Amino acid sequence: MQASAIAPLRLVFLMWLIFTIEYFLHLDLGFLGIYPLNLRGAVGILTAPMIHGNFNHLLSNTVPLLALGGTLYFFYPSVASRVFLQSYFFTNILVWVFGRPFYHIGASGVVYALASFLVLYGFFHRNFKTVIISLIVVVVYGGLVFGVLPINQSISWESHLMGALVGGVSAYLLSRTKN
Repeated sequence: MQASAIAPLRLVFLMWLIFTIEYFLHLDLGFLGIYPLNLRGAVGILTAPMIHGNFNHLLSNTVPLLALGGTLYFFYPSVASRVFLQSYFFTNILVWVFGRPFYHIGASGVVYALASFLVLYGFFHRNFKTVIISLIVVVVYGGLVFGVLPINQSISWESHLMGALVGGVSAYLLSRTKN
C-alpha cells in the first residue's frame, strides 16, 4: 500500500509546500492558474493543480486526491500512472481550451478525473472487483456529480466537467487492460 500512495503523495506535498510558501511570504500565485486561450495562461496546464485559493480549498482537494489516487495505484497498478498523468494534463488542456476567461486553480479537475475513472472503469470492465470499487466510490464521492454543473460561478465547474470527461474516456479506453 505504501508504493500505491507515492504519486498522489508527491502531488499533495507540492500543493501544501506551495500553499505554505504563499501563506508565509504573503504571495498570491493565482496567476499561475489556467487562463483559457491565453499563451501566458497556458503555464497553468502545468501549475494550476498545485495552486489553491485558501486552506479549505487545499484541504478539500487533499483528502480525495490521497483516497482516490491511492485506490487507483493500489488496485490498478498497470494503468495507474497513465491514468494519473492523463487526469492531470488532459484535464488542464481541455480547461485551457474550453474554460471561461478567468484563472482556474486547484486540483479538483484531477479529483473528478480519478473519481470518474474509478466509477466508470468498473462499469466498462465488468468484473467483481472493479464493480465493488466503483460502488464504493459512488457511495463516498457520489455528490461530486453536482460539481460539474455551473451552479456557482466562482468555482471552476469546467475543471470538474473536463476532469470527469477525461476520467470517463480513460476508463473506456483502458477497460480491456488486465489488472
